Amino acid sequence: MKAPNSKTRKGATAFAAAIALSLTAAACSSDDSASDCDIGMVQINQTAAFFTQMNEGAEEAAAAAGCELTIANANGDPAKQNSDIENFVTQGVTGLIVVAIDVNGVLPAVQDAMADGIKVVAIDAKLDEGNYDTFVGVDNEVAGAEIGQWVVDEGLADGTSYGVIGAKNSFIQNQREDSFKAVVDANGMVFTQSVSGDNVQEQAADAAVNLVTAQPDLDYIYTTGEPATVGAVSALDAASATKIIGWDLTREVISGLDSGSVIAIVQQDPRTEGVEAVNEIKSLLDGGTAAGFIDVPIAIVTPGDVEPYRVVFP
Repeated sequence: MKAPNSKTRKGATAFAAAIALSLTAAACSSDDSASDCDIGMVQINQTAAFFTQMNEGAEEAAAAAGCELTIANANGDPAKQNSDIENFVTQGVTGLIVVAIDVNGVLPAVQDAMADGIKVVAIDAKLDEGNYDTFVGVDNEVAGAEIGQWVVDEGLADGTSYGVIGAKNSFIQNQREDSFKAVVDANGMVFTQSVSGDNVQEQAADAAVNLVTAQPDLDYIYTTGEPATVGAVSALDAASATKIIGWDLTREVISGLDSGSVIAIVQQDPRTEGVEAVNEIKSLLDGGTAAGFIDVPIAIVTPGDVEPYRVVFP
């Protein structure tokens, strides 16, 4: 297995600064004369740090803006998420934030919400055009290709092998997998096997164990989301020759960066996504023009630049 060269990515300090700037912007956006702001937010689960940080950002922005925010936890169940949207419509919310499990399955309920004049912002998972006012998040296809190019640029792709731990029930994680594979495969990396944890921590940990057992000589494991990354860290001994490249920091993943079992992580900014979503709903309710897409940039975090993230994941 080839070792990374000394090239590093910057972005950790910018990430921390972005959090502060976003929250400051939220605090400055409050307007006592503004229209009624009653927001329903449908969330995938409240166990992954990614989603809990998103919730925290939304809650802080809502408090600053004078909005009422209610968060419904689907706990990974697409049917419940549909029911949650329908309930919010019945309750008469003025804004809806959708963190979709199934980007196609939620469309009928979202369309009903929009037909009732409810402002809709999608976070993380982009819905079909015309089924939201604004999307807040990452271009997952581009970001998957970007981490793939990082692997190539670091000299890690030529002749090495890799497997994938993904979430086959997640449209965006499939995008992250497909675009990564397209880049690294074209540059000599050898794909072996892809397993699915379905974005559930326990399932992802089992999938990681199964992959490591079936493919003990892998050079790398690519993980497409937090549960998969945490599962891979737990499945690998720190002395393992197999290294992890993936998505989403947690305390456990930072420990993996420290031990050397993890070499690079795509880090999103879920707190800022939550802040931006609430601020966009507030702006739309106050008569503003829809932004359409609010890009929240990623950072590629390596062992050499993880330090600023320790305060986010104590």
